[in-house]
Amino acid sequence: MRVVLLGPPGAGKGTQAQLIAEQLGVPAISTGDIFRANVSGQTELGQKAKAYMDAGDLVPDEITVAMVKDRLAEPDAEEGFLLDGFPRTISQAEQLRSSLGELGQSLDRVIELVVDEDELVRRLSGRRMLVDGEMVQRDDDKPETVRHRLGVYREQTAPLSGFYDSEGRLSRIDAIGSVEEVTARAMKALGVDKPGQSSSD
Repeated sequence: MRVVLLGPPGAGKGTQAQLIAEQLGVPAISTGDIFRANVSGQTELGQKAKAYMDAGDLVPDEITVAMVKDRLAEPDAEEGFLLDGFPRTISQAEQLRSSLGELGQSLDRVIELVVDEDELVRRLSGRRMLVDGEMVQRDDDKPETVRHRLGVYREQTAPLSGFYDSEGRLSRIDAIGSVEEVTARAMKALGVDKPGQSSSD
């Protein structure tokens, strides 16, 4: 099964990506992991990406998409994958569709984790880390910064919800509740009741 996981910062995407992928028996693939692997492996794409990153610039879509395509062409992703953190824009989604087409593949489902914005602010601004024996809040977890990050998500990534909905691939699930409850909702939306077992729908 080939799945994309969408959701705003604080929705629990990273945790759910690992759990859902494990139950589906496919690799969870995040753009962060792909970037790190290419940069540390000093691939041609990694070196190009690093030049932009070192300059403080965004890595162009064509480099990001090429890295993702390379990763999806690896043997472990042949039978399926779960993408976390990509695509982020409709342009990237269109390029992903083309790349998968070249590999003779297509997406099966897009799961969107839905959480109320006030809850996201509460979750993210409630995070603390230990510094010199004291629990402190990170700058990017301050309420005003969190709301800005959510605004960027609404502007750039939220339109993907409508894009995939129009293709008939989108399932929105309530991401409030225990980790296990949210995973169970996602698996139900994917038509999988138990690991490796598809329900007839």
